[in-house]
Amino acid sequence: MLNDVIKSLLAEVSGMEEIPLNGAFNIRNNGQSEGRNSTETIQIVPKEGGSGIDIYIKPGTKNESVHIPALITEAGVNDLVYNDFHIGEDADVTIVAGCGIHNCGGEDSVHSGIHRFFVGKNAKVKYVEKHIGEGDGNGKRIINPQTHVEAEENSYVEMDTVQLKGVDSTKRVSSAVLAEGATLIIKEKIMTHGQQYAETSFDVDLNGKGSSAQLISRSVARDQSRQLFRSKLSGNTECYGHSECDAIIMDEGVVAAEPEIVAHNVDATLIHEAAIGKIAGDQLVKLMTLGLTEKEAEAQIINGFLK
Repeated sequence: MLNDVIKSLLAEVSGMEEIPLNGAFNIRNNGQSEGRNSTETIQIVPKEGGSGIDIYIKPGTKNESVHIPALITEAGVNDLVYNDFHIGEDADVTIVAGCGIHNCGGEDSVHSGIHRFFVGKNAKVKYVEKHIGEGDGNGKRIINPQTHVEAEENSYVEMDTVQLKGVDSTKRVSSAVLAEGATLIIKEKIMTHGQQYAETSFDVDLNGKGSSAQLISRSVARDQSRQLFRSKLSGNTECYGHSECDAIIMDEGVVAAEPEIVAHNVDATLIHEAAIGKIAGDQLVKLMTLGLTEKEAEAQIINGFLK
């Protein structure tokens, strides 16, 4: 039986409100399993010592999903988990992850998730990850995710990651190696406030002919929060890579962008775009003439920017 705190976090990070009666899922809370289920086509196998899970998706699996939320609902928990995804050839699946920390104590709570994806030929993967922090304790809410992708020929991987509230510190590391014809799209949305810190690092090797990658980051830094965006695209053959960082600074926020593109082949096309600035005054004025307060106008602009 899930308590109200677990139910609320579960709903926010994964859309689940209870332990489902069917479907593939693994619910982790404070380093322990709260529920797990496999299906005929998606097998979830726990690693020794409870350090994580292996998810095996059979070749040809279509239009199925697996939920793997991780929660921390106590102060002083330091949870490190290793999850490996083995996606068979020609599969088409959605993976819903995410982490929520509820900390009402004086000690820090930390979740570090290391996810590896082994994506078979012609497979298609949609990965959704949402991070939130809450609770009125003085202990910090720290989430450090790592995502590593090995994409085989003509596979497609799309990742949507969101962190919009309550996480005091995060270091997000993503890497990928793409074979011939493979496609990777990563979209992240981050908002920090107070004294929060967020760091993102992308490192993609485009090794296969015709491979492509798009890295898109949108962020808002409020109060005295700080953000750092790093990206590296290495074009090692005929390929296409595009990295984009757009950020809004408010109050005394700080955002730094460190892009790197490296072409090792004359047919590698690599592009980086970065834009950092404040909310335009004419946007605020226009919305305020429609009856919104300045705060309401700011909220509308930010919501549209992060949509």
